Amino acid sequence: MWFEPVSTIDLIIKGLLIGVVASAPMGPVGVLCIQRTLNKGRWYGFVTGVAAAFSDIIYALITGFGMSFVVEFIEDEDNMFYLQLAGSIMLFFFGWYTFRSNPARSIRPTSPRKGTLVHNMVTGFLVTFSNPLIIFLFVALFARFTFVVPDHVLQQSLGYLSIFLGALVWWFVLTYAVDKVRCRFDVKGIYRLNRLIGAVVIAAAMAGIIITLTGLSL
Repeated sequence: MWFEPVSTIDLIIKGLLIGVVASAPMGPVGVLCIQRTLNKGRWYGFVTGVAAAFSDIIYALITGFGMSFVVEFIEDEDNMFYLQLAGSIMLFFFGWYTFRSNPARSIRPTSPRKGTLVHNMVTGFLVTFSNPLIIFLFVALFARFTFVVPDHVLQQSLGYLSIFLGALVWWFVLTYAVDKVRCRFDVKGIYRLNRLIGAVVIAAAMAGIIITLTGLSL
């Protein structure tokens, strides 16, 4: 069997990383979160991120549940090699797309009314949940990190919880940082942040490809 005895700490760390990587790119919800932080206040931006984290964990669960149906396939060492390699390549193209994209195109006029925190959270959830393509990113991340481990329900549940917590940490740090530099943060700031995130994902994907080809272990 390909899977070694699972470590709860390993799954938690992997989950945190997956949560951050899935949340970091400046897509529509990321730009919306920054806009609301600048125009309405930090907590309006943060609850938008919390809503995005809820949406992401739903798609993460769907992805993991689907991959659990092909346990025999992913338990094979040769298949896992190609799956991890494909996951790293997918991450590379995702990072390249993020690096090349211009998040400023997602900027929309904001309402002069703040609305309630609940309203901002609901709309943030709908913006994120309307993009099911996030599933492909989770497939790549789960394959790269060998995140889906059969017959370890408790550890796997902690892993999914860690994905959610990783996303929350990202949104908390992002809204805190944007709120602190609100006077100097503009469209160029969003663009530069997005390029930095894309570059980090590309570097991580390249490291994943090298690790897979050389047979090293994460």
